[in-house]
Amino acid sequence: MKRIGVISTAVLFVLLGTAALGYRQQDQQDEKQNKPEQQGRPEKQKPEQQQKEQQQDQNRQQQERAQQQRQDQNNEQQQRAHQQQAQDKQQQERVQQQQDQNKQQQQRVQQQQDQNKQQQQRTQQQDQNRHQQAQQQQAEQQQHGQQQQQARLSQQRQQQLIEQQQQRVSQYRQHLDQERDRAQQQTAELQQQNRRSQYRFQQDYLERQRQQQITFRNDREHDYERDPYYYTAPSYRYNRGGSYYETNEYGADLLRQAVNHGYEEGFRTGEADRQDRWHSDYQDSYAYRDANYGYSGYYLSQDDYNFYFREGFRRGYEDGYSSRYEYGRYSNGSYSMLDAIVSQLLNLQSLR
Repeated sequence: MKRIGVISTAVLFVLLGTAALGYRQQDQQDEKQNKPEQQGRPEKQKPEQQQKEQQQDQNRQQQERAQQQRQDQNNEQQQRAHQQQAQDKQQQERVQQQQDQNKQQQQRVQQQQDQNKQQQQRTQQQDQNRHQQAQQQQAEQQQHGQQQQQARLSQQRQQQLIEQQQQRVSQYRQHLDQERDRAQQQTAELQQQNRRSQYRFQQDYLERQRQQQITFRNDREHDYERDPYYYTAPSYRYNRGGSYYETNEYGADLLRQAVNHGYEEGFRTGEADRQDRWHSDYQDSYAYRDANYGYSGYYLSQDDYNFYFREGFRRGYEDGYSSRYEYGRYSNGSYSMLDAIVSQLLNLQSLR
C-alpha cells in the first residue's frame, strides 16, 4: 500500500511538472510572438514620422518662400511708390517753375506796356506843351511886333541874314543825312550791351527826331519876308566861349528851348541808365552827341543850339540818374529846367 502511495505521489509530481513545463513553453512562445510584434511596430511607424517631418519642413519652406515673395513684392511696390512720388514732385516743380516763368513774362510784358503807355502819354503831353509854347510865342511875337517895328533892320541887313539862314539850312540838312549811320551804330551797341531802357529811350528819341525832320524837310519854301526874325533888330547879347553874340527875342526864345529840351532828354537818358544799372556817363549818350532835338536850322547857328542843349542835358542827366530835381522840375508830363538856372546859363544882356 505504501508503495502504491509513493508511486501515485511520484506520478502526480511528474504530471504537475509536465503541465508546468507546458505552460512555461506556452508563455515563452507567446512572449516570442508578442515581442516581434512589439519590435516590428516602431519600424513601421519610423518612415511615416519622417514623411510627416519632411512634409512639415516643405510646408515651412513654402511658407517662408511665400512670405519672402510677399515682402519682396511689398518692397518693390514701395520703391515704385517712392519713384512715382519723386516723379510727381519733379513734375510739380517743373509746372511751378513754368508758372513762375510765365508769371515773370507776364510781368515783363505788363511792365513794357505800362512803359509804352507812359511814353505815349509823355509824348502827347510834350506835343501839347509844344503847341502851347508855339501859341504863346506867337502871342508874344504879336505883342512885341509893334514895339520892334521901330527897330526894324535895313533891307541890306535883312538880305544878309536870309542868305546866312539859307546856307545854314543847307548845311544842317547834310548833317542830318550823315547822322543816320552814327545813330544805327549806337543802337546796335546798346543791344549788344543789353541796355534795354536806354535802347527804348534812344528809339523814342530817334522817332521823335524823325518826325521833326519830316516837318523840317517839308518847309522848303520858308517865307523869309514875313518872318519877323529877319527884320527885327537884336535886343540881347550873350557870351559863349569868350565871344559875344547878338540876337532878338525870337533867337532868345530858341536858346531857352535848347536848354529845356536838353534838360528833358538828359533826364530821361539818366533815368534809363539808372534803370539799366549802367555807370553814369552822359557823354556816352547819342542824344548828347547829337544835341539837335528841337532845332530846325533857323534863327541860331547849330553850334549855339548844340552848346546850350548840352548844358541842359548834362544837368538833366544828373537829376535823372540820381532821381532828384536839383536843376529842374516835372510838370504836365514834361521835364524842364528851373527858370532861374536857365537865366543863369544864358546870361542874356539886354541891349535896350
